[in-house]
Amino acid sequence: MRKLGMIGGTSWNSSALYYEHINRMVARQLGGLSSARLLLESIDLAPYAAAQQRGDYETARQIISQAAMTLAAGGAEAILIGSNTTHKYAPAVEEVTGLSVLHIADATIAKLKADGRRRIALLGTRFTMTEDFAREPYEEAGFDLMPISNDWVATIDRIIFDELAMGVVRRDSQRAFKTLFTELAKQKADAIVLACTELVLAIDPKANVLPVYDTTEIHARAAVDWMLAGQEVARDAA
Repeated sequence: MRKLGMIGGTSWNSSALYYEHINRMVARQLGGLSSARLLLESIDLAPYAAAQQRGDYETARQIISQAAMTLAAGGAEAILIGSNTTHKYAPAVEEVTGLSVLHIADATIAKLKADGRRRIALLGTRFTMTEDFAREPYEEAGFDLMPISNDWVATIDRIIFDELAMGVVRRDSQRAFKTLFTELAKQKADAIVLACTELVLAIDPKANVLPVYDTTEIHARAAVDWMLAGQEVARDAA
């Protein structure tokens, strides 16, 4: 089994989901006592988020690059960044480690294409919803990204940082998402992409008016496919 390095802590709540998803999937595929060969470097979110919020992207890049180098030194063979927003620094991670990043957008795009989706709403932090690093992979893949109003961008960003990243799930916020989803359905969205790994804490992908894609689970599944690729070859050859 290949050894995967994971940058977590952005936030630790979604990192816990990743850890559970990955290990459950490995156990399901291999059986018995099997579990994932996973290195986790969990950063302190407070200084990293503060740097992001004030636009100090160089400090944020350094924090993530150092975490990646620690994983590489520990024997990681590829890197998973457990956050959509933090993929802003995926090129820097690859540069400082020489390792591939298992990109969250690549996995999500593959799933959307397999399901025939075209017109999607990308929901996440304000960085993810407005900056090119997150939007361009979907646009270049041919998806029509629906516009999200500034009011909704601010609301979703607040819910993520003030509630979900701290493990708080409020009913008012859950109701707000249902209102937004109803609006997006009226605007003929094909699907909603939860492009923040915490959003699934407040949103049930199976109980909405539109198809909802949980990037946390999709990314975890892609990671397991990568980890077990060599294992599957070995079993087939045995």
